[in-house]
Amino acid sequence: MFDPRMKKLADLLVSYSTKVQPGERVLIEAYDVPDEMVTLLINRVAEAGGLPFAQTYSQKVLRALYMNATEEQSKIYGTRDLEFMKEMQAYIGIRGGFNINETSDVPDDRRQIYQQHWQKPVLDQRVDKSKWVVLRWPGSSMAQLAGMSTEQFEDFYFKVCTLDYAKMAEAEKPLKERMERSDRVRIVGPSDTNLEFSIKGIPAIQCDGDRNIPDGEVFTAPVRDSVNGVIHFNAGTVYQGKSFDDVRLVFENGKIIDATSSDTKSLNEILDTDEGARYIGEFSLGFNPHIHKVLRDILFDEKIAGSLHFTPGRAYEEADNGNRSKIHWDLVLIQTPEFGGGEIYFDDELIRKDGRFVPDYLQGLNPENLV
Repeated sequence: MFDPRMKKLADLLVSYSTKVQPGERVLIEAYDVPDEMVTLLINRVAEAGGLPFAQTYSQKVLRALYMNATEEQSKIYGTRDLEFMKEMQAYIGIRGGFNINETSDVPDDRRQIYQQHWQKPVLDQRVDKSKWVVLRWPGSSMAQLAGMSTEQFEDFYFKVCTLDYAKMAEAEKPLKERMERSDRVRIVGPSDTNLEFSIKGIPAIQCDGDRNIPDGEVFTAPVRDSVNGVIHFNAGTVYQGKSFDDVRLVFENGKIIDATSSDTKSLNEILDTDEGARYIGEFSLGFNPHIHKVLRDILFDEKIAGSLHFTPGRAYEEADNGNRSKIHWDLVLIQTPEFGGGEIYFDDELIRKDGRFVPDYLQGLNPENLV
């Protein structure tokens, strides 16, 4: 028997997030997701007149492939998957997993082979050339990280993921407009955060359920060489299967010149992946009204109400500052009082203080106005 919340989510992904049209080819890619949810999506795409395609994976099986990766093998996978992705007009990716650290022991050289020859070409095609939406699937591993029972987390998950995103889209418009007429940004916070940069001339992009679920952010990118100062992140993160806390970055003329964390060695190895990894590809403000705590899952954490994220690595084509990299690592700073507060200024106008938007024209993005 289908959970009615699953059907509501499938309807949202097909009719709102990807807006599937008759004749469009849609790839549904699922990692450790129940067959019932994949089946619902296949049926819903077909009802919309689309042509559904499905690929299902196991994180344990993928780990085995990564552990044994060779350039020849990864190139064959990459070529196959890239050609297949080129045939798609839309993509729905659902990522579940029984262990968030399943790939934490994959050696760096094997991981880089996979990223260079398999992941990056397909990812670039999907992000830049198709309609797409990506989301997690709730499970016991995520519930444990959130400090919730599995049932409690599932209730939270479906509430967050099936928010009224059309209402959110309207509320985001004034922030998009303000960001696009801004030049200087200043971020101030505890633990020595004091960062300045420019966003002049770079588009701001609304995120209201048509790319990620859950959603709730407006992003742009800093002018590549304009970032100066210090930012000290207070949200723990998992990247490439490894956990990082207390990440602190120091910038000079756009480049990260010093980086420390709970795992400073691994942090710098990631930042040394290529030249673009030490420059920033995204700056975003998050405001999903139902997300208030760190889950160590970036699709949730980057949307925390009162948060921002600052992203070493590749810029998105929609808000392009020219930075290119194999990585794109969203690092989150929460500025609500519980996390120490902080301020964000656009051209000396106080935009947000202690996680709440200050100007009258941005009040619609405060939590009580989005639920």
